[in-house]
Amino acid sequence: MHSYSLAALVLVGGGLPLHAAVKLPSVFSSHMVLQRDQAVAVWGWAGAGEVVAVSLGDQSKQATADEHGKWRVRLDPLPAGGPHELKVQGKNTVTIKDVLVGEVWLASGQSNMVHIMPYVRDAAREIAAADYPQLRIFTAAAKPAQTPQEDCGGNWLVCNPKNTENVSAVAYFFARALHRRLDVPVGVVNASLGSTPIEAWTSLDAQQKQPELLPLLSSWQTKARAYDPAAAQREYERLHTPWEAAAKEAAAAQQPPPREPKAPLHPYQQPQHPAVMYNAMIAPLAPYAVRGVVWYQGEYNAQTEESAALYAIQLPLLIADWRRRRGREDLPFAWVQLPNFDVTTRQPVMTGWPALRDAMRRSLAVPHTGMAVTIDLGDADSLHPANKLAIAERLALWARAEVYGEKIAWSGPLFAEHQINGREIVLRFRHADGGLVAKGGPLRGFEIAGADARWRSGEARLADDRVIVSHPEVPQPMAVRYAWAANPDGNLCNAAELPASPFKTDAASLSPTR
Repeated sequence: MHSYSLAALVLVGGGLPLHAAVKLPSVFSSHMVLQRDQAVAVWGWAGAGEVVAVSLGDQSKQATADEHGKWRVRLDPLPAGGPHELKVQGKNTVTIKDVLVGEVWLASGQSNMVHIMPYVRDAAREIAAADYPQLRIFTAAAKPAQTPQEDCGGNWLVCNPKNTENVSAVAYFFARALHRRLDVPVGVVNASLGSTPIEAWTSLDAQQKQPELLPLLSSWQTKARAYDPAAAQREYERLHTPWEAAAKEAAAAQQPPPREPKAPLHPYQQPQHPAVMYNAMIAPLAPYAVRGVVWYQGEYNAQTEESAALYAIQLPLLIADWRRRRGREDLPFAWVQLPNFDVTTRQPVMTGWPALRDAMRRSLAVPHTGMAVTIDLGDADSLHPANKLAIAERLALWARAEVYGEKIAWSGPLFAEHQINGREIVLRFRHADGGLVAKGGPLRGFEIAGADARWRSGEARLADDRVIVSHPEVPQPMAVRYAWAANPDGNLCNAAELPASPFKTDAASLSPTR
């Protein structure tokens, strides 16, 4: 993809030097959690040809480091429990203490997955109550890289009031919900970074095979050819000088400072560049055994209608890419659908918000996936909702039902199909658990259009598991849409009080089997 050597641009080397001493990746460290009931890979580096012995409990495995100093063993499936010691012995011995075995999840995304506990609703109370010795979170070091890395850096934290201040709120609340329900140790590996698009989290070779993404990849080459370091530095200094003055004024007035201009970076070093976050934070973790993945991202890609439409290709591609790298075609994968948000509070306005939500909904056609509908949980004036507890618990509902087999409702109504009957359009839904409900009054949020493609507020009524929509000025209806706005007013739920996902009928529908 690049027309010149990447050596000077690589932020973290793709390969590690040969080791005379046994070394393990950062994710193998004190307080770690290993996935139960699955074969577990343990890997690292040593001197070429060195024999390495790995033991945990009553298991012991051996491997010989190859010519590059790499070695790997696979432990047989382990029952939940601990604490154990993981001992790795070659010319030296590495002992990792306080190792638990339970359920492990990978969490990833942008800033809403990054946001730590002090920013959530009732933060002081939640942090003070966060005393769960068998709940652990690994936070990977956030840094882009131009080539796939072998170690990401980071550390495991036991969830107690002191440590929980510094962990992802969504990861913590998701893990807590599972821990309380399953009564086994739970670990979450969090690999996230704010202000990053989905293309940064997908491998480059996967994207290069997707024709629809080639213009996006090409645009970065164009940016790189046009990049002038000296001009970029001058522009930064031009913006930074008035910022310093404004920051001083804000401090004197005890007001928050304006956002500081970012120092210039070559396009290939920017965390938005395709594949750089995959290289740095996902590739190094690919062999680590997990039960599934939870994903909270999309805000960056909702900036325009065009970028949002592309997400319907990008999300299934990322899922397939990560599954292939892990050798798990059925790896459970769920995401948070973007919540309600008044995009006019952002400049420029993020015009793709509704379309990106629908791209997420349509991605449910991918097997073994789920989506937490959060259209009622956002903060209209904030890109970062404070109610991370409810958002995470909706992800946990999916995991409890679809991964762990509980017989519970986990989703609000999802549009399945529609039929045009004269002047009416009849809508059918899946996940109408217990029946469809109009929460707080008559149905709201439905619009209907005819051949003129003009959307009008529809008259909607419930009929068992159906919604029937019409309008007196639309004698020949063509399409319906629901909650099709960044900050919509819709009230369709199921009896479990889970909200319906926004949708429109003139976009691809899901298979009736899902």
